[in-house]
Amino acid sequence: MVDFQHTSVLLHESVDYLVTANNGVYVDCTLGGAGHSAAIAGRLSSEGWLIGLDQDPVAIAAATERLAGQQCRISIVRSNFSGLGSVLAKLGVELVDGVLFDLGVSSYQLDTPDRGFSYMQDAPLDMRMDPDGSITAMQVVNEYPERRLAEIIADYGEERWAKRIAQFIVKERTVKPLRTTYDLVEAIKKAIPAAARREGPHPAKRTFQAIRIEVNNELGILRDAFIAAIDKLKPGGRICIITFHSLEDRIAKQTLQDAAKSCVCPKEMPVCVCKRQTKVKLLSKPIVPSEQEVRANPRARSAKLRVAEKV
Repeated sequence: MVDFQHTSVLLHESVDYLVTANNGVYVDCTLGGAGHSAAIAGRLSSEGWLIGLDQDPVAIAAATERLAGQQCRISIVRSNFSGLGSVLAKLGVELVDGVLFDLGVSSYQLDTPDRGFSYMQDAPLDMRMDPDGSITAMQVVNEYPERRLAEIIADYGEERWAKRIAQFIVKERTVKPLRTTYDLVEAIKKAIPAAARREGPHPAKRTFQAIRIEVNNELGILRDAFIAAIDKLKPGGRICIITFHSLEDRIAKQTLQDAAKSCVCPKEMPVCVCKRQTKVKLLSKPIVPSEQEVRANPRARSAKLRVAEKV
């Protein structure tokens, strides 16, 4: 049995919104340990079909074991969700009834030291969700120019000390390369004034988030992936997106709101000339975890679920 532990966030809320037909075709674009997928499959009849995507081979193995024995049809594909269109084409699927994105890093990845995601455990600087990915965190911190590092840490980590952290990273790497997570943590701690380190979250949290996003191009692929998912929905089909930080959520919110618009003409235009067709309707305000869920799983604290339905 593959030891892939992960607690799925907003599990019941997302599956309740997503599954509207027990004989439908549903795609879990972020399979992980198959927590959401197992719940989806449990709602499906033998005529239903669950398609799961993940780029992590450990997740693929764990999900395959967990989903064995389900009565619905199961297809598990190793792919980043940016490849959704080609995956569905290879499976001969034209349109689906629902698509789920859970954008959080899995607990397994965070808690497995040699993956290099965590600032709490010493490990090689890696942070690749796909172990075969072309760039590692070690390359980012040791090879990127100082200005680019500062931009990444500021934009993706929303870190107020970004310029100073980038300066200290470059200073440290001129002495010796930063090879481990603790090497990076120490550089960050030196950069942030002591008073600031005593406030808020761990001083390395935002920088680690930023570098992870850069390594995996997490934000770069989101909008196109959401649009592709909407295009692959049947009328009445639903898209559910679970985000964990403001950058992801902003892209999800804007993409769904844009898809829900019927006209994008300037306000001063007397009549609509864009002839734009509304693609989706928004089904709810952002849904957040209950206090009970946050107490049981503190990593759920920042999660938001957004849902839209194809029209």
